[in-house]
Amino acid sequence: MFFGTLFRYFLKRHLLTLMWFFIGVACLIFVIDFIETSSISSEVAGFTLLDGVILTLLRVPLLLQQTLPFVLLIGGITVMIALNRRQELVVTRAAGISVWQFIMPFVTGAIITGLIALFVLNPLAANSMRMATEMEADLRSSKQIGHKEETIPWLRQITETDDVIIGAQSVEDNGTTLRQAVFIHFGPDHRIIMRQDADTAKLKHGYWLLNKVTEAKPGQIPVELETTQVSTNLEQEFVQERLTKPDTVAFLDIPAKIRAARALGVSTYALETQFHSLASMPFLLVAMTLISATVSLKFSRFNQSQAMILGGVISGFMLYVISVLVKAFGSSGAVPPFVAAWIPVVVAMFLGSTILLHQEDG
Repeated sequence: MFFGTLFRYFLKRHLLTLMWFFIGVACLIFVIDFIETSSISSEVAGFTLLDGVILTLLRVPLLLQQTLPFVLLIGGITVMIALNRRQELVVTRAAGISVWQFIMPFVTGAIITGLIALFVLNPLAANSMRMATEMEADLRSSKQIGHKEETIPWLRQITETDDVIIGAQSVEDNGTTLRQAVFIHFGPDHRIIMRQDADTAKLKHGYWLLNKVTEAKPGQIPVELETTQVSTNLEQEFVQERLTKPDTVAFLDIPAKIRAARALGVSTYALETQFHSLASMPFLLVAMTLISATVSLKFSRFNQSQAMILGGVISGFMLYVISVLVKAFGSSGAVPPFVAAWIPVVVAMFLGSTILLHQEDG
C-alpha cells in the first residue's frame, strides 16, 4: 500500500480535488472582496476599478491561508464520499487494507498542502498583505476610504521635557511612518496641554517629522502648520517591532523578529503565537483530514448520511473557532503561545483518531 499504485491513486485524487476546491474558493474570495471594494468607486473621485482589482488581489493570499483548513475539510469529505459511492473504498477494505493504511494518502496530501502553504503561500500572503496595507493607507489618507484597519497600538514616549501619547489610523514602512497621526501632549500635572493632528509623521533620528499639522491648545484657536518636529527618544528599531503586524511577517522571518523584539523589550506574545500557529498548520490540516474521514467510512451507494456530513463540518468549524479563540489568548499573553497554538490541534488529532479507531475496531 505504502507508495504503491493504490497509494499514488488516492493521493492524486485527493490533491486534484483540493486543487479544484482551492481554485474555487480563491475565485469566490476574489469576487466577494472585489464587490465590497468596488462599491466605493462611485463615491470617490479618482478611485478606479483597477485600484479595486489590485487591492483585492493583494488580500486574496492571506484570506486563502485563513480558509485553508476548511478547504481540506470539505475537499477530504468530497473525495472520500466519491470513492465510497464508486465502491472503491469497499474494494480496498475487502482486500484487507485497514483504515489506517488507506487514510495515509490523504494524510500525506494534507501534509504536502500544509508545507506548500507554509513555505509558499505564507510568504506570498505576508508580502502582499503588507503591500495592501500600504496601498489602503494611501487611499484612506487621500480619499478617506477603504476597509477599517485593525486597532493600531498607541505609543507613549516620555522625555525630560515632554510626555506624549502617539496614535495613528495606519502605519507604513514597518511602523516608522504614521498616517493620520495624533500626538497628545501632557503637562507635569498630567493634563492635556496640546494636541497635534498630522497627515503623516515620519520617525527620524531623535525626532518625529510631522507634515500638514493642526495644533490645538486649551483655550486657543487651532493653528495650521506645514511641518513641525516633536523630539523623541524612541529608536526606529523599537517602533518597527512595536507596530509590525504578525500577519505581515513571513514564517521564516518570525524568529529574527522575535529576537529583535526581545532585545528591545517589546512583547513577543503575538509573534510567538503566530509562529507556532503557522508551524502547527500541517498538523491542523491532518486533523481536518481525520475529521473528514470519520464521516466517510460507512458505505452508502447513493446517499451518504447527511447528519454525519453535517456533524463533520460542524466539528471542523468548531475546531477552527476554538483555534482562533485560543490564539487570541496566546497573543495577549493570557495563555503561553506554544500551548495556544498546539493544544487544539493535538486534541483534535486524538479525537479524530479515537473516532476512527472506534469505527474500525469497535
